[in-house]
Amino acid sequence: MATITSADGTSIAYSRVGAGPALVLVDGALCYRGSTPNDDLAKALSERFTVYTFDRRGRGESGDTGPYDVEREVEDIAALVKEAGGEVGLYGISSGAALVLEAVHRGVPAKRVAVYEPPFVVDSTRKRVPADYETRLEAAVAGGKRGDAIKLFMTEGVGLPGLMVAMMRLMPAWPRMKRVAHTLAYDARVMDGNQAGQSLPDNRWSGISAPTLIIDGGKSPEWMRNGVAAAAGQLPGAEYRTLAGQTHLVKTAALAPVLAEFFGAS
Repeated sequence: MATITSADGTSIAYSRVGAGPALVLVDGALCYRGSTPNDDLAKALSERFTVYTFDRRGRGESGDTGPYDVEREVEDIAALVKEAGGEVGLYGISSGAALVLEAVHRGVPAKRVAVYEPPFVVDSTRKRVPADYETRLEAAVAGGKRGDAIKLFMTEGVGLPGLMVAMMRLMPAWPRMKRVAHTLAYDARVMDGNQAGQSLPDNRWSGISAPTLIIDGGKSPEWMRNGVAAAAGQLPGAEYRTLAGQTHLVKTAALAPVLAEFFGAS
């Protein structure tokens, strides 16, 4: 297992595959190496890039020094970027997309930035995430009810029907999700209140100057696509692209060629 040490002393586990320019992939909620679509994406991109995947703090084989702060996750990415040789390509999906935008905004160097469907809720096309959402996630975990935390995330955070979430408890992935359920509150913090059904703050990511690609799926719900479009509007010059037929569970075969073209550009 390869590790780096973040600024606060936390050990962050990572993997590296391929050869070529460095590319760092950042997971969304509940994902970590061995349980993430970024594993397949890394393999698909490895013929052209040196691809780094890692366990965000509190997940997989990484440490979890408290108290949590988004700045600590920014420092984790910065440490991996340094390990990768300096400026890299950065890609994030879902809440990991929001984290990538925040990291580059706060000064983590990146040659190019690509994100897929940061789950911003910017209008009334879906029910907003409640103001006490993060607090309730923390309370569920503190009370030993990790399954309840996942249910809260899936129903109020993602917006899935309760019956669908109940069926998830029978699936093989449920125990893996429970192991990292405590990090759902971290992802809520990363979203920075931008799931409240309101417009994104002006100049929210004004620190980003690198070429940026913002992507959504053509079959994703209206609220998701509206949030992605709003984020693209916050970054003058950003390229906004829709992948026909894709949802939030984007297929590697559809995404990898787009990322390879973007990150391979001079």
